[in-house]
Amino acid sequence: MKQFGVGVVGLGLRGLGTGMVDYMHNPDEGLFLVGVSDIKPEILAMFKNKPFAGDTFTSTQYQDLLDCPEISAIFIMTPDFLHEEQAVAALEAGKHVFLEKPMAITTQGCDRILETARRVDKKVYVGHNMRHMELILAMKSIIDSGSIGRIVTIWCRHFVSYGGDAYFKDWHAQRKYVNGLLLQKAAHDIDVMHWLGGGYTRFVHAMGGLTTYGRALDPSKREDYLKAESRVTIRQFSVPENWPPLGQENLNPDMDVEDVSLVNMVFDNGVFASYQQCHFTPDAWRNYTFIGTEGRIENIGSSQIRILKNRVDGYSEGEILRVLPPAGGHGGADPRIVEEFIGYVRDGKKITVSPIAARQAVATGDLATQSLRGDMGCREVPQLPADLIDYFEKDLV
Repeated sequence: MKQFGVGVVGLGLRGLGTGMVDYMHNPDEGLFLVGVSDIKPEILAMFKNKPFAGDTFTSTQYQDLLDCPEISAIFIMTPDFLHEEQAVAALEAGKHVFLEKPMAITTQGCDRILETARRVDKKVYVGHNMRHMELILAMKSIIDSGSIGRIVTIWCRHFVSYGGDAYFKDWHAQRKYVNGLLLQKAAHDIDVMHWLGGGYTRFVHAMGGLTTYGRALDPSKREDYLKAESRVTIRQFSVPENWPPLGQENLNPDMDVEDVSLVNMVFDNGVFASYQQCHFTPDAWRNYTFIGTEGRIENIGSSQIRILKNRVDGYSEGEILRVLPPAGGHGGADPRIVEEFIGYVRDGKKITVSPIAARQAVATGDLATQSLRGDMGCREVPQLPADLIDYFEKDLV
């Protein structure tokens, strides 16, 4: 089997925190993690505790990975605002690129990555791992079977209990680093709605605001925040004792992103969709509802799908389909996206998500954010040239 070397830029949360780096070194399959880069030496020291880390070089400069001839592909898992710069640099260095979502923090940034990849003839894959989750695959199978008819409307409610811990204590809380949480957080959901709804957003409008965490700030504790933030290596999301939201401490004093957002979309195939996101709920899950001309489905948590196909003039549980996720990060999705990426760039296999879909998710979130921060009016998502779409869509299953 052909040996294939990869490198990782940005170990932090996705690399070490969720264990994704563990799937990037598999000598039995000819896959070797050649080098890793992170700006924090303490993160690199943590990586060295991995049993397979002995032959992997480490660096605080990601350019060292781009200069390494043994590395054919780069996993970029750095903060969102660095994706565009680092992806373009890696592509121009002759590397294939795996990009953590969101692809970039602006529509223009995504388009620059796409145009660069085509120009240098290298591949880009974006880690929309929810396309590999058993729950989403099961819902797509039901929709594709035609059993609930043609999809007419889609609703998604996203409850984020850990919003204060995950998004309002560090760089995620500032527009200059994320644009808005309708990109960082909602890119997954918008992509799922696009995929299962069979189209991309054409028109979007939104409303929202910083309603709660801004009220929890204590200006007198700014220095305490800066000291606490300097000690953080990989932030912990699951901290149930940080409740209620107004009791949160060590919040980013420069926060300026929204903690509540409501978005309405019209797809290019006529589907109507809505998305709601709240970062201070007591629970944490997504509820997708797909309504067709002959029924509807919705998920309850991450392991149940309700299927309703008969009229009942009142509440109905419907049929319950239970879904058991396999082992692995994000319900077994993380090892699958690594496997798909390697198969794509090394073996020429087809993929389930193109960078076009990733761009469309970002563009929708970007335009929605512009709407809610402006007049809350309708925005039209900029369209891509047909030849650029065709160039990337040819690699889809």
